[in-house]
Amino acid sequence: MLLTGAPSVGKTTALRLALQGLAARGARLAGFTTEEIRDRGRRRGFEGATLDGRRAVLADVSVRGTHRVGCYGVNLASFEEVVLEVLTPDPRVDLHVVDEIGKMECLSPRFVAAIRRLLEAGAPLLATVAERGGGLISEVKCRPGATLLQVTRSTREAIPDQVIGRLLVR
Repeated sequence: MLLTGAPSVGKTTALRLALQGLAARGARLAGFTTEEIRDRGRRRGFEGATLDGRRAVLADVSVRGTHRVGCYGVNLASFEEVVLEVLTPDPRVDLHVVDEIGKMECLSPRFVAAIRRLLEAGAPLLATVAERGGGLISEVKCRPGATLLQVTRSTREAIPDQVIGRLLVR
């Protein structure tokens, strides 16, 4: 199941609320969410946080290097070190969580390969995905059987219950 929508519309918030509901019902979850890094009220980057509590800077305005998205330098090594481990298909996991499949994350060939392995293994997946983009972004949305929910300001409150209902029916 994929949640998509414009930037800052509430995809991650909807995902987190759905995860809370699924965890309360005993679902075994693995994966990661993203969080903004803020300094004096201004966004300066993004951090990946695994569901078991490990954290890594994904991107920051202070990161220098060749991998850039807008004003952000992308720290692939830090991101991969923490996140790739939780993207391994595991039959003990009821749901693999990915927040998000977006331009920054897709700069990592290892991340792209990990997502493809999850999909090929048929692992249950709940992910946020960029509204626009080619490569893996469009690939996951076009997969047979993919369920795509559009998150908007008017739908974001109802999305968590829709996710929980659809995933518990499986």
